[in-house]
Amino acid sequence: MTRLMISCGEPSGDLYAGALVAALRRREPGIEVFGLGGDRFKAAGGDLVADFHGLSVTGLTEALSVLPRSWRTLRLLAAAARQRQPHALVVIDYPDFNFRLMRAIKTLGVPVIYYVTPQLWAWRASRIKTMKKLVDRVLPIFPFEEAIYQREGMDVRFVGHPLIDLVTPEQSRDQLLGRLKLDPAQPVVALLPGSRTNELERLAPVMAAAAPTIAAQVPGAQFIVARAPNLSDRLFEGFGLPGVTLRIVEGRTDDVLQAADAVVTASGTATVQTALHGKPMVVLYQLSPMTYRLGRRLALVDTYAMVNLIAGQRIVQELIQDDCTAAAVAAEAIRILTDPEYREPMIEHLAEVRRRLGGPGASER
Repeated sequence: MTRLMISCGEPSGDLYAGALVAALRRREPGIEVFGLGGDRFKAAGGDLVADFHGLSVTGLTEALSVLPRSWRTLRLLAAAARQRQPHALVVIDYPDFNFRLMRAIKTLGVPVIYYVTPQLWAWRASRIKTMKKLVDRVLPIFPFEEAIYQREGMDVRFVGHPLIDLVTPEQSRDQLLGRLKLDPAQPVVALLPGSRTNELERLAPVMAAAAPTIAAQVPGAQFIVARAPNLSDRLFEGFGLPGVTLRIVEGRTDDVLQAADAVVTASGTATVQTALHGKPMVVLYQLSPMTYRLGRRLALVDTYAMVNLIAGQRIVQELIQDDCTAAAVAAEAIRILTDPEYREPMIEHLAEVRRRLGGPGASER
């Protein structure tokens, strides 16, 4: 019987891990899978040695606050690996933690597979030296990443993006809006403030402050907040806006995106998810001032939205750090909703992004 250890440390990684475990079980029903994950990993049949909730933050300085728990989790996983002797370790994104885990597991002679690879092209490119020592096979999900590892002589295979198979709305636009008592004849703005607590603390107030301006300029505008699971209610209190038609939906991001005419989203995986729905968007990115200054010194690119990186050009607007204001968010959302000459080319570019992500079946590959 095959035994695999999987490590993912944030909601997007948990989504991919769940799909991977399901695909593995279809091939080998008796496979044993254990490790670090979340609800999706567990629901697919993974044995949860440790839960990642509370470990995932954005930013360098923010990561210091979770270091003690991170080290405890690392020791727990290393002990599980020594006891259960997996045939391979599969790490999914989450590089700062997973690099430490790989070092610990590699001493046991366990092969390491990196699925959903670190963004070496964006910052800290020198990490590839460590990857060459620790990683036996690389499985990137973006097409331009394959050449990076080929140049280094690593065993690499582009598998495509797992989200292509996972973007599956459960309800039609009319069904969702009917359930929420919203008008399908009026425009809908989706607000995706992120899945990490510190991300929500910065972006949710900006989105909430922008909504009344959008509503005033776009008659009939309605708002749906896509709430990620396992987040505190306090993070969403600011969305209780008088005079604004707004609903909060938990765990149904694909349904929300399918219903949207414009999307205001945090950077990260959500931008790819939005692109796969073909929805025009504005992307928000904001960190603590110290983290942002440190990050800018290390960054190798001047864009943060994954869809822009995949497209090779800026096809959606990014509002970064000090430019991430309620007024700027409102202006961009209003332009998307009211200017078809601005909106339609964006939608065409997003269709090209989807084509570049490869075909379905990433988890199976």
